[in-house]
Amino acid sequence: MAFGGFGDGEQGGTTRGPMSDINMTPLIDVMLVLLVIFIITAPLLTRAVKLDLPRASAVAAPDSTRTVDVSIDAKGQIYWDAAPLDEAGLRAKLASAGKQNPVPEVHLRADRATRYETIARVMADAQQAGVSRIGFVTLPDQANTGASSATPAATGN
Repeated sequence: MAFGGFGDGEQGGTTRGPMSDINMTPLIDVMLVLLVIFIITAPLLTRAVKLDLPRASAVAAPDSTRTVDVSIDAKGQIYWDAAPLDEAGLRAKLASAGKQNPVPEVHLRADRATRYETIARVMADAQQAGVSRIGFVTLPDQANTGASSATPAATGN
């Protein structure tokens, strides 16, 4: 950056203060270099490698773990594989399931109106019996699946 000119006033020229303008030439040079680099490299980034992948069909691997369905309705009634039972019966079934090798996975299905306290008791009983694999079964959202919203509601208010 220049701070003075050639005419300092000693030789009869006009006096000028320091030059405070930004020199734009280096900035324009850098921008042009970047523009050229992007113009050259942009087409290289959009090309994909065409591959002809092999096709194979396979049967799904069999599920080696046994599953048990535990359902809880809105009233708090507990079902073991669709058979109703009380909490003592559930504890006995979970204890026998916890002693099996391999330990079965429990699929827990609970009604939307079920109290959380009931669900927490079932989970605690399963943990105490040694059944540590618990899966929560839910239904997909009807809006996402395209199903009709005219299905009757089974909840009573």
